[in-house]
Formats: sequence, structure tokens, C-alpha cells
Amino acid sequence: MIETKKHVYLNGKYLQDAKALLDKHDYVQASEKLWGAVAQIIKAVALKRGKRLRSHTAINTYIVQLAKELNDESILDAFSIANSLHQNFYENWLAPETVIQNAKTIERLLNKLRPLVTEFLKDPCN
Repeated sequence: MIETKKHVYLNGKYLQDAKALLDKHDYVQASEKLWGAVAQIIKAVALKRGKRLRSHTAINTYIVQLAKELNDESILDAFSIANSLHQNFYENWLAPETVIQNAKTIERLLNKLRPLVTEFLKDPCN
């Protein structure tokens, strides 16, 4: 449970960091923080359910399972965007407008996944 809380905390921290970086027009760093926010919430959901994800492949496999479970293919589209943001951190190839738009998609994805770990979001010790 403590590790799940850690991932939920990091999800929120990375999203907050991403927003601050977007405000500073640091789109490369914001891209990585957005990716991190997605990876952390997926890890939190998996850990809550007793599964530890330790690789990009494991995260990808698990998000496919969640998309099926929630019957929401848009989750996979948003996850693909998160992956492109991760790549952008290394290659700086996305236009600022694209990163800004992608950040909105990432927030929608997080809003779909966070309810799966709701009790950790409401915990005042978090």
C-alpha cells in the first residue's frame, strides 16, 4: 500500500511539474513529466491490484488490459500520446502547440485512471 501511495503522489507531482514547465515554455521537460505522470498512475493501479510493473513493456501490456476492462479505446490513443511525449524528451521533435494539446489529452487520461486508486487520492497522509 505504501508503494501505491508513492506512485499516486509521484503522479500528482509530475503533473504539477509539467504544468509549471509548460508555463515556462520548457516543452521538452514538460513532455517527460507528462509521461512520468501517466506511468506512475498506471503503476499505482497495477500495484493496488497486486501487480508490479517494472518495464515499459509491462506498462504497455497493463494499459491494454485496463482499456479493455474499462471498454475505452481512447485510453490506448492517449497512452500512445504519452509515449510520443516520452520520445520528445530525447529528441525534441514535437512543436510546442502539439505538446500543449497533448497535455490536455494526458489530463483526460489521468482523470479516467485516477478513480481506480481513489482511496489513495483522498488519504490526508498522502
